[in-house]
Amino acid sequence: MKSPFKILLFLCISIILYNCTKEDEIPTDVEINDFVWKAMNAYYLYQDQIPDLADRRFINQPELNSYLRGFATPNSLFLNLLHDRPNTDNKSALLDDFNLMQQPALRVSTTHGVEYGIIAEPGSAENVLGYVQYILPNSNASSQPIARGDFFYAVDDVQLTRGNFNSLLNGATNSYALYMASFDGTNVTADSITVNTVKIPRTIPLTKTEHSHTPVFMAKNIVNGTNNIGYLMYNNDFSTNYINDLNTSFLQFKNQGVNQLILDLRYNVGGGSFIKNMSQIATMITGQFTNETFAKKRWNSKAQPWFEVNQPDSLITKFTNRIYNSDPVNSLGLTDLYIILNGSSSAAELLINSLESHINVHVINSGNTNGNNSVSMTLYNSIDYDSIGNSANHTVAIQPIVAELLNSNDITYENGFTPLLLTCSQETILNLGVLGETSDPLLNEVLNIVNGMPPSPPAICNPNNFTFLYNSVSNQRIVDTGIFIKQNLPNTN
Repeated sequence: MKSPFKILLFLCISIILYNCTKEDEIPTDVEINDFVWKAMNAYYLYQDQIPDLADRRFINQPELNSYLRGFATPNSLFLNLLHDRPNTDNKSALLDDFNLMQQPALRVSTTHGVEYGIIAEPGSAENVLGYVQYILPNSNASSQPIARGDFFYAVDDVQLTRGNFNSLLNGATNSYALYMASFDGTNVTADSITVNTVKIPRTIPLTKTEHSHTPVFMAKNIVNGTNNIGYLMYNNDFSTNYINDLNTSFLQFKNQGVNQLILDLRYNVGGGSFIKNMSQIATMITGQFTNETFAKKRWNSKAQPWFEVNQPDSLITKFTNRIYNSDPVNSLGLTDLYIILNGSSSAAELLINSLESHINVHVINSGNTNGNNSVSMTLYNSIDYDSIGNSANHTVAIQPIVAELLNSNDITYENGFTPLLLTCSQETILNLGVLGETSDPLLNEVLNIVNGMPPSPPAICNPNNFTFLYNSVSNQRIVDTGIFIKQNLPNTN
């Protein structure tokens, strides 16, 4: 049992000079800075490693006020209180106006439906070449004869160059034609078609429209060897917007008798990552661990003892059998997951670590993941740091890292995850294949691993030494702000 002294120390010292002693009022000119310091003193994960956040750093409120007046803005104070930014803490943030904070919306964009990349044309100082990465379902491009692996060199007969490709492809013009080409890795040859014995350039007319991105890009089963493999390519964020759609895809897999799963996140845009959302996705993959521990939170040395005594259940997120306590989770009961990444994602890392203490997780990636093993929380200027009752005098809120994450075996992942299969960060654009088919080299390699073959040695990446200049998918990726939680905090009164 934790010492009662530690509990009292947390309740009193963490809000030192705020309500434990009320003889000193907080001047209006330091109100925001006072909130920032006290919130960070109470809940910042690295509080005990920041000298200016020490409980005995200031002996009274006037001394704290003098310190706070040394910072011209709340953000300058906030940055001064962070631990080794950006190496240790690249996630904590201050919001100047919490009213601008938005929940992730359904993903909608104005697009013709061609996701593409741009490389420098070999042998040319100015010309560039576009390649088609994939076509968005139900978009304008999906009705045109254009596909993954195609190349284009011009827009409306204007050669694409380093200086104009962005304005031509992403500018205000909503309708244009792509001029298509063949490319062997060295030479670009304009494609042509014959009309009434006359050769003319082969072009693809495209029109940008408002497009609602498919909740699940692709969900299909692949019978390969003795395995019935579910293949799920998921490109959207991990918010509640798409949880039900994912659940429907898992019902499809369940009805098809899927016994293995490949989760392809190579084009995933990220974002919207709450720990509860990820626990529900983990339950879809498994299902045999209902009410067992998915992840644990470990707060700073002051907050942790208080939660252990007063809110022990809040320290654990469990596997569930309901989507936000309503629809049942469609679970596959799997013991292996093959997850394809291209880089690092806080959401994927949480999923990997939390599942690894229960099942086998096989990571396919272009390198080690970053090790973002922490969670953040939005704190407001109120007696319990909740949005209800926050000060009407300002709109500042902070989103500090407040806890680190562990799995049910108390293992965290600050060093990231090393992939079983090491891939290239850039796909081989001369051999992209078809997504969801064995002609896709990456999927084919993973299918071989599922069937028991050892991973291939790392491939030679970019053997043609192409200069990659732009990628429309990478440009849509949401800044990884980490995993968030919602938590009831002690009332400082």
